[in-house]
Amino acid sequence: MKITILGGGGFLGRKLAARLAKDGTLGGRPITGLTLFDLAAPAAFAAPFPLRCLGGDVADPAAVAEAIPPGTEVVFHLAAVVSAAAEADYDLGMKVNLQGTLAVLAACRALGTKPRVIFTSSVASFGGGQEAVVPDDGRQVPTNSYGAQKAIGELLLQDATRKGFLDAVNIRLPTVMVRPGRPNKAASSFVSAVVREPLLGLSTDCPVPPEFAVWICSPRSAMEWFLHAATMDTSGMGIDRGINPPGRSATVAKMLEALETVAGSAAREKVGFAFDREVFDIVAGWPAAFDATRARRLGFVEQESLEDLVHAFIEDDLAATRAERGL
Repeated sequence: MKITILGGGGFLGRKLAARLAKDGTLGGRPITGLTLFDLAAPAAFAAPFPLRCLGGDVADPAAVAEAIPPGTEVVFHLAAVVSAAAEADYDLGMKVNLQGTLAVLAACRALGTKPRVIFTSSVASFGGGQEAVVPDDGRQVPTNSYGAQKAIGELLLQDATRKGFLDAVNIRLPTVMVRPGRPNKAASSFVSAVVREPLLGLSTDCPVPPEFAVWICSPRSAMEWFLHAATMDTSGMGIDRGINPPGRSATVAKMLEALETVAGSAAREKVGFAFDREVFDIVAGWPAAFDATRARRLGFVEQESLEDLVHAFIEDDLAATRAERGL
């Protein structure tokens, strides 16, 4: 089985590639080749199968076609310009998030073999704000350009599935925490920062109030969802290829309680609050909870507790993050 990860140099792409290399199989079948594609070629690593690491523009059809060669059966489309960056630079967001998805669709269609495409959409493709609990058939009414671009991508891939060009599963990821490394340009970057920075011994300010709630998931859960989406029987999904996976709704205050439970009051005290209107205006439109009944019925695993989520970051990523940041 040949697999391609677009966005293979990013946080989730690297984790997914490492998991595939560790397992050596997907859905019980041996992996015979893995292509990692990003703006800069991802770093190579030891794997029990042939590995290609390519650099290029996801909006360039020729580059994407090279990254999805004949025989590719599974494509993880993780490449994106994140929320605040897409809001600040509309043209860049449209290029990467929309034109990039069109290039992926064209490359998969050209294969003529109906590959499985796992597309990372986002909770940002919905509106409703703090009071919303989004049902499985809830309308996507995004309040930001990033969310609109993700919703458009979903519709394109859903229609391509209907036409028989590919077999899409669109996973509307919750905000993923705790992200390793450094803060990024996502409006939701604070969600990871309020846990990660204190565990690194650093202070940080949260730009939203303590009672602000976010729909979240851990990197571990995201990996399980990706792998399940790549191997599940999609015949029961019908024309609707969107999945609201079973994340967890948590306020910043609850995140800090979990941090204190795991790491003590000294860690909790490193988080302050400094309201940021620009960040708040982006994230305030995102719904804070989803029903996610359909995802559970389709076999997507439940999100672990907040305390387990903090422990997972300590076990999986804290040492590497310290090293990367020279701490």
